[in-house]
Amino acid sequence: MTLAADLAHAKHPAWKQHAAVALGGSGVHASRPVHANLPVPELVAEAVRRHEGRLSADGAVIVNTGVHTGRSVQDKFVVDEASVSADVWWGKINQKLAGEKFAVLAGRARAYLQGQELFTQDLYAGADPAHRVRVRLVTTAAWSALFARSMFIRPPVAELEGFEPDYVILHAPHFQADPATDGVRSGTAIALSFEQRLIVIAGSEYAGEIKKSIFTVMNWLLPARGVLPMHCSANIGPEGDVALFFGLSGTGKTTLSSDPHRRLIGDDEHGWGEGGVFNFEGGCYAKVIHLSQQAEPEIWAATHRFGTVLENVVADASGALDLADGSLTENTRACYPVEYIPNVELSGRGGQPQNVIMLTADAFGVLPPIARLTPAQAMYHFLSGYTARVAGTEKGMGASPEATFSTCFGAPFLPRRPEVYGQMLEDLIARQGVECWLVNTGWSGGQYGVGERMSIRHTRALLRAALDGSLVRARFRKDRFFGLSVPEAVPGVPAEVLDPRQSWADKAAYDRTAAELVARFEKNFASFEGGVGDEVKAAAIRAAA
Repeated sequence: MTLAADLAHAKHPAWKQHAAVALGGSGVHASRPVHANLPVPELVAEAVRRHEGRLSADGAVIVNTGVHTGRSVQDKFVVDEASVSADVWWGKINQKLAGEKFAVLAGRARAYLQGQELFTQDLYAGADPAHRVRVRLVTTAAWSALFARSMFIRPPVAELEGFEPDYVILHAPHFQADPATDGVRSGTAIALSFEQRLIVIAGSEYAGEIKKSIFTVMNWLLPARGVLPMHCSANIGPEGDVALFFGLSGTGKTTLSSDPHRRLIGDDEHGWGEGGVFNFEGGCYAKVIHLSQQAEPEIWAATHRFGTVLENVVADASGALDLADGSLTENTRACYPVEYIPNVELSGRGGQPQNVIMLTADAFGVLPPIARLTPAQAMYHFLSGYTARVAGTEKGMGASPEATFSTCFGAPFLPRRPEVYGQMLEDLIARQGVECWLVNTGWSGGQYGVGERMSIRHTRALLRAALDGSLVRARFRKDRFFGLSVPEAVPGVPAEVLDPRQSWADKAAYDRTAAELVARFEKNFASFEGGVGDEVKAAAIRAAA
């Protein structure tokens, strides 16, 4: 649904009928007004009226999310229920919450919500109707409803009549959980019951918790349907060729997939099955710290539009944005409908991918800017998920990036064991004959604090060569530390950039640092080595004997 269609939304009689059953399935019995499925203009007006935020000079809604400016990963819980317990990947990511404790938490959240003025949104996750999940959000904040309306897929208004949710989100950002009573860790809780199809979010205003809770649901449901859920962006070329971009926050998924020469399918979450690729969402959630109008014009323009939600972005008294100001957090965000990007595939769907790109922001500055991967190497790097976490993405991180391994480039969102997703990816790559690439968007000429971030101009040149098919015909050398096939020459990219060792002034320091990173890869491989085959084991990065 475009913004123009949204303007006429409230006049449709189906919306009036639906408002009467806005809380169906939530267990909340409201004593105060409920605003059901308000369109964007009305949600913007409500957010301003309620002093939840203020308008930028361009009409975007600027909000401050308080103490939580990123996901609170230590406060995520999955309810331990008999029907799912054997299949959940329990541990630090999916912490167990007893069913009776979840019942108390959900009951207390419902009691809190029914005393508040509420906003509900009925939305879809999944552009492919065969794999679509119907989501009902119940929240106390107009801007949170605006976020969800922009982030997920907005149903045509005629489909709202009789809408029955598959999953309900009880969103109470100002309600504090009680560890002693609710069985959680702190006043913040993100608790998910697959059996009851219910999500409770308490004590955090950061809207990314809404988005990622539904991503976790999709990661749970789709493997059983033969569809691989992926933390990746996707775009489609003029000839219909689809490319996937895996990577964690800050590695460039949103930036690199927003290409004026290729249509954007989506910027963060997709499914891949026999019917091709499809977006889970109807919007984008871009990191905007130091966003450049020259380097990223499409995202910059979307940030300066009516209806966009800006989290923790600083603006002056006139509403002019300062995208270089990270005083609130480095994790400043813009949420906007996908149609705000001019070159977009509005269906949210594409065919089978021809290229898979795995993005990493190497804080050590030793990985090459691009390398061609064998299928076994692709499986290895998918399960490794190496990158540098960027400051502010998760609560408690410092100002500097930290090297990390996040399996499947999305460990915080995986309710099943990583091998489930890894095996599905391996099978799809083999069946579809996909080319795979590892792209470093991190540092060159030295590690973080010494070198410089990889030029986006060079990265785009490398990706153009990979996606147009010319790079596969290049001459490759084998990197002696990481065993990667690295092109010897690419038009528009200096030779010293292609060979990271040559970009370091101190070659001995490069060798030491590369050896340190190899040791980190080796140590991490031990965590999943038992679940992979001999080909992947042979492709693993290991120190020279």
